[in-house]
Amino acid sequence: MFNRKASDSKNKPDEVLQALRLESGQVVADIGAGGGYFALRFAEVVGNGGQIFATDVNPTFLEFVQVKAKEKGLSNIVTVLATEENTLLPAKKMNLIFMRNVCHHLHKRAEYFKALRGSLVADGRIAVIEYRGVEGFSFHRLLGHYVPKEKIVREMKEAGFQTEKDIDFLPEQSFTIYSLQREFGLGDSAEN
Repeated sequence: MFNRKASDSKNKPDEVLQALRLESGQVVADIGAGGGYFALRFAEVVGNGGQIFATDVNPTFLEFVQVKAKEKGLSNIVTVLATEENTLLPAKKMNLIFMRNVCHHLHKRAEYFKALRGSLVADGRIAVIEYRGVEGFSFHRLLGHYVPKEKIVREMKEAGFQTEKDIDFLPEQSFTIYSLQREFGLGDSAEN
C-alpha cells in the first residue's frame, strides 16, 4: 500500500527517474519519502559511493523504509525524522533534493525552500512533483491537496532558485527541476 501510487505505471516512475539524471556517488534527499519507493530506487542508482536521506514526519513510514532497505541489501539510506518546518538535512551535501506531493503540506513554502539552499552543493538541484489540481472533479482539488505550478515557480524564485527544466509527462502533476539562481550559486566570487 505504501508505494502503490508511486510505483503505478500511469505515474511514470521510470521516466521520473530518467529525468532526474542521477549518477553514481551522488547524495540525494527524498523529502516526504513516505514508503520510500523513490528513496529505494535512488539508492540503487547512486550505489555504495552515494547516499540517500529519506526524510518524513511520520516515524512509521521511516521504519518501513528501513525494513525495505534491509530486505534489498541497501546500506546507503539514512532515515531522518524531520519536522514540518525543518528537514534536519546536513549542510552543503545534497546533489539533489526530491519532493513528490509534499508542497501542499507546507505552510510557509518560500521560507522552507530558502532553508533548503543550505543543504545543497553549489550546483545542486531541487525536483518538485506536485498535484496540479486539474479542472473538474478531483479528490486532490476537493481536499486542497495541490499547488499550482505557477505558485511553486514564484515561491522558488523568491527563495533564490531558477527553473532549470519544466517536464510535462505526468497526467495529474507538474514536474519542475530548479537550480540556484546564479547570484546564489556563485557565493562570494560574484562580488569579486
